[in-house]
This record gives sequence, structure tokens and C-alpha cells, in this order.
Amino acid sequence: MAGCAKLCLFCQIACSSTSTHLLYTDDQVSAFPDINPAAFRHYLVIPKNHIPTVNHLLRRAEDYQLVSHMLDVGRNLLRQDAPESKLYRFGFHQPPFNSVNHLHLHCFALPFIPRWKRLKYLSMGPLGGFLEADKLLERIRPL
Repeated sequence: MAGCAKLCLFCQIACSSTSTHLLYTDDQVSAFPDINPAAFRHYLVIPKNHIPTVNHLLRRAEDYQLVSHMLDVGRNLLRQDAPESKLYRFGFHQPPFNSVNHLHLHCFALPFIPRWKRLKYLSMGPLGGFLEADKLLERIRPL
């Protein structure tokens, strides 16, 4: 895989080059627990190919399919691991609010723990912030 040679931490995780426990992996994505969980369950789903941010996704079938697959993987993991949760949330940080320059979907089984951590995952409208996965899919849906 091309991303394995990069110095990006998430590329290394996707290539299984770290001690990070992978919850799921296939030919397109890998999923693992967030190192600083903000909710009852907090997982990240990343593409194996290096894509820096949501701003690098285009309105094309390939990108739409990737994000849809990331969302399906996250939903399945949370349903399997936290079936008792009543609320789930899925989304991406937009620049300049992303902490790692490798596309990653945050998957939450709520509640946020502690509750103040929810502030990091608020939308800031045109200023960026947190972008719900469904909104990103609307943005990149092929015409």
C-alpha cells in the first residue's frame, strides 16, 4: 500500500505498523478505538489510502462510496459493541479543527463522557468545526 511509507501516524495504523488494536480492517479502511475517547464508545474509521481532510473529497462516485463504506463500518461496530446505546453520532472535523491530517470518521455511542467533551464536536456552520457524516455525503454525492 502506498500510504505505508509515509510518516503519517494514521497511515502507519492502517498498515498495521503500530501496536494499535484494530477493531476492523478490509482493503479500503481500518477502524480502531480513539486514544482519547470522548463518549461511552468512540471509534475512528480511516481510509487506508492517505486523504488529508474532507476538503480533499470530490463530488464523485469513488469518494462517495468510500465515505459511505466508512459510515457503514462505524455503524456496524457500534451496533455490535454498544447495542444498549440509544444515540449514535458520526462525523468529521473540518480544517482547521482537525487534529490529524488523515481523513477519519469519528463514531460515537453516546453519551459524551464527560459531557463537556461534546463541545469539540459541534458544527460551527461556515467556520467549519464538526461535520456530520450525512452532511458530507450530501456535499459529495455525485450529480
